[in-house]
Amino acid sequence: MRHQLTLHTMLERARRFFPDKEIVSRTGAGIFRYTYADYYDRTRRLAAALERLGVRRGDRVGTLAWNHHRHLEAYFAVPCMGASLHTVNLRLPPEHLAYVINHAGDRVLLVDADLVPLVEAVRPQLKTVEHYIIMADVSLPETRLSPVHGYEELLASAQEDYRFPEDVDEWAEAGICFSSATTGMPKGVCYAHRAIYLHSMMVCMADTVGVGERDVVMPVVPMFHVNAWGLPFAAVWMGAKQVLPGPRPDPHTLCRLIQDEKVTLAAGVPTVWMGVLQAVEQERYDLSSITRIACGGAAPPRALIEAYELKLGVPFLHAYGMTEGAPVTHVGRLKSTLEGAPTDQRYAKKAKQGLLAPGLDMKVVDAEGNEVPWDGRSMGEMALRGPWIADAYYDDGRTAETFRDGWYYTGDVVTVDPDGYMQIVDRVKDLVKSGGEWISSVDLENAIMAHPKVAEAAVVAVYHPKWQERPLACVVPKPGVELTGEEIKEFLKGRVADWWIPDDVVFIPEVPKTSVGKFDKKVLRTQYWNHLAQQQTMP
Repeated sequence: MRHQLTLHTMLERARRFFPDKEIVSRTGAGIFRYTYADYYDRTRRLAAALERLGVRRGDRVGTLAWNHHRHLEAYFAVPCMGASLHTVNLRLPPEHLAYVINHAGDRVLLVDADLVPLVEAVRPQLKTVEHYIIMADVSLPETRLSPVHGYEELLASAQEDYRFPEDVDEWAEAGICFSSATTGMPKGVCYAHRAIYLHSMMVCMADTVGVGERDVVMPVVPMFHVNAWGLPFAAVWMGAKQVLPGPRPDPHTLCRLIQDEKVTLAAGVPTVWMGVLQAVEQERYDLSSITRIACGGAAPPRALIEAYELKLGVPFLHAYGMTEGAPVTHVGRLKSTLEGAPTDQRYAKKAKQGLLAPGLDMKVVDAEGNEVPWDGRSMGEMALRGPWIADAYYDDGRTAETFRDGWYYTGDVVTVDPDGYMQIVDRVKDLVKSGGEWISSVDLENAIMAHPKVAEAAVVAVYHPKWQERPLACVVPKPGVELTGEEIKEFLKGRVADWWIPDDVVFIPEVPKTSVGKFDKKVLRTQYWNHLAQQQTMP
């Protein structure tokens, strides 16, 4: 049948079959609880309120918000009324923040009360916003924004019997996200209802993330970061209980939520799980309800995966994706044929980015465009295509650089082993080219972070007069330990090729991060590019 794949059908399923299931939301005023029946009614009211403010089909509504129930209401209210949801990354620098709001053409902004100053700072640059809605638990804060509305007041006065339109097309835009740019302004990626629907179906498969009705899902990954990896959409569709950790959750808060709400699936970036691991070591928390932790956004060190599984007994699921992939494209579940493999072999597989998700195609090509063998050694750039992979950037001249001949070229240099497990070797721009040979900064970082005294490590290429480039290790020691560069170099012997060992090690208080928590290596490259040359000229 020519059945439309839209978010409205997903929302209706939650209302009809799981009206009593719970959504738990941590807010500034404490823990808020309600059911999917309540959620459905408030979602309709939000759509009615937005329509009353002039939002029409095809318009974009922006959000600057943490992970909470009001943000979740916007996730379905906006697309189901035929508009498009723009989850704005609140960690963008001001010039990027103003750019993405203007470029998307957001007509309305829904803003958390504590984030109002971010919007006020760029208000003079905003060209399209007609209304500001402040999502607050109590009275509205003083603000220079205008016209401004209280979220709860709008819902209280909204039409109770609003009906979502039945004729929204599956190819209509449901949302837009912007990728964090390493150079230039962020790039917009539009998602059709169909793409989100199919991506959600994939996320619910047993051999990927496996979201189901029995789960208690806690997305720690921000809802402004590529739709929290699609988990809110999948959880609503399946009728899973959701636990939304609210503004600025610290590791101890996350541990208490897991323990008290019996969370079964939690998702976040490696730095989150490093913090939680330290919290568990400091204080006893019961994490026994967890059936898997999903980790992405950056490659988790193998030592982190082993610590969760072997010390805490918490299954650790490595996943990979990108804004252009809606976002999940690979998941690192072990095949049944590998379950009995030696421990070292199993964790070597689990540390990789994993198997391609069902529904997608992948190829790995060299600089001439020729496919390289899947032997676990041959490196090339990964290209993807499929029903939830973008085919262009929104109104952006950089589309042709990335989308070619029906494929999305990711910029990730990878290997694929004979079992099909993909591993990121590096970003094209982050490889160290030493004497014409490639050195993977990612592999070096993982090797260094296996050192028990190391908290974080980033490896960047720096200038060398003979070899063109050499690796420099920028290391963050764990608190209260003494660590030397020679100790790091000695640790790496036998773990990596001798010629990969960094020429020098510098110790830094923290690794610079992008707005989504990834290592910002361009800052380190700029700072240390002439580091080795300067050392050689020192008396």
